[in-house]
Amino acid sequence: MRQRAFGRTGIELPAIGFGTWSVFDVGDDDPRPARVVEAALEGGARLFDSSPMYGRSERALARALGGRRDEAFVATKIWAESASEGREQLARQLELYDGRVDLLQVHNLVAWEAHLDWMEEERAAGRIGLLGATHYSPRAQDELLRVMRSGRIQSIQVPLNPWEREAEAEVLPLAEELGLGVLAMRPLGAGKVARLDPSVLPGGLSWAQALLAWVLAEPRAHVPIPATSSAEHAREDLAAAEVELTDRERIARLATGG
Repeated sequence: MRQRAFGRTGIELPAIGFGTWSVFDVGDDDPRPARVVEAALEGGARLFDSSPMYGRSERALARALGGRRDEAFVATKIWAESASEGREQLARQLELYDGRVDLLQVHNLVAWEAHLDWMEEERAAGRIGLLGATHYSPRAQDELLRVMRSGRIQSIQVPLNPWEREAEAEVLPLAEELGLGVLAMRPLGAGKVARLDPSVLPGGLSWAQALLAWVLAEPRAHVPIPATSSAEHAREDLAAAEVELTDRERIARLATGG
């Protein structure tokens, strides 16, 4: 799969990653996470994103990776009001992911200053690779910009799809200036993709592929992370890495009816 530089972190990642929100919040006997992870790894993907906020998803991801942990780039989050609770979350994550988290993000900027203090210590000790921050809402953009300018993180995660383009104005330009890696959450529009007519698309593309290619055509955003419980859909998503859009704005207009 096509590789993309993850900002100026020195890391290259496959162009498509996968999220786990909702779809991996399942019991230990559910085979779907393992099937999705297998399809993703066999198709060349590496990055999987999770969070303690996502119920059983972190555990399901660890179980699905099994003996293939070394093939994955695990991005997860701290979602806690206090540093002590955050440390407890990391301890569980280290148990799940063989003693290392490749990217640890402060989820929705909750208590970010307190968390970054101890997260920096853990990074220096080698238990964390990169530090990041996320937020789902443009209302938090000013705070996110402040965290980015702090120089304490190497990555951000923000929504990016034709219905949510607020990050294009200030967040993505600053991320490019600072050399931050950018994960694109909700690349399929939080379920809107299911209501779109694929017959309007060129070349037999599905809407999932068109929207992922739309994100990848924005050079300041590096890895979209769609979430799916279907191995078939995962393989469909992976094919988007090879799609080159000739008219990005046309796709946005078709998607939004604009």
